[in-house]
Amino acid sequence: MSEQEILVFTEAASERIRTFIAEDPAEGLAVRVSIQNASPIAPEYEMALIEPFERESEDESFDAAGFEVIVDSRSAALLAGTRVDWVESLQGSGFHFRNPNIQPLGSGSLDGPLVDRVRRVIDEQINPGVASHGGTVHLVEIRDNVVYVTMGGGCQGCGMASVTLTQGIKQMIKDAAPEIVDVQDVTDHAAGDNPYYA
Repeated sequence: MSEQEILVFTEAASERIRTFIAEDPAEGLAVRVSIQNASPIAPEYEMALIEPFERESEDESFDAAGFEVIVDSRSAALLAGTRVDWVESLQGSGFHFRNPNIQPLGSGSLDGPLVDRVRRVIDEQINPGVASHGGTVHLVEIRDNVVYVTMGGGCQGCGMASVTLTQGIKQMIKDAAPEIVDVQDVTDHAAGDNPYYA
């Protein structure tokens, strides 16, 4: 793979990396970039300065703007075409990865027969049940036969949300669509008016 095929660093990211290398007394440093978790919910990347003895025979390497980048063979395909930037905001600063190979939840198409069946169960069976508690359930996406939902209203932050999911929602969806292998709640339960998970 060429440099353009693996990773592209913005000038801000490149400058930050060059600064980190200059501040480290070790010789022959390179930047190892790897993907630890390719989950569409919360992908996890790792960047670290490594010394020559930390390299592995299967690693791929290329020169970026003033530094060498090392990518392990497992991560290389998943990182192909990724743009790395350095972002500073009120929430803090850090490297930001824009990876075309890991699409965030909700970016996929919500149409087709399977989506229609799952949506019908949510609209006709699940939401009338949770409405009595002021709650709602929304379909986010179906990916690889896994249904991703969010829970709103009274369900968001409710201590019984996981019980509702495992004992009710999951079973109703699987009964209507046996090919579904799992149902996952991707709600931010720490948010909302009355968060249970603080």
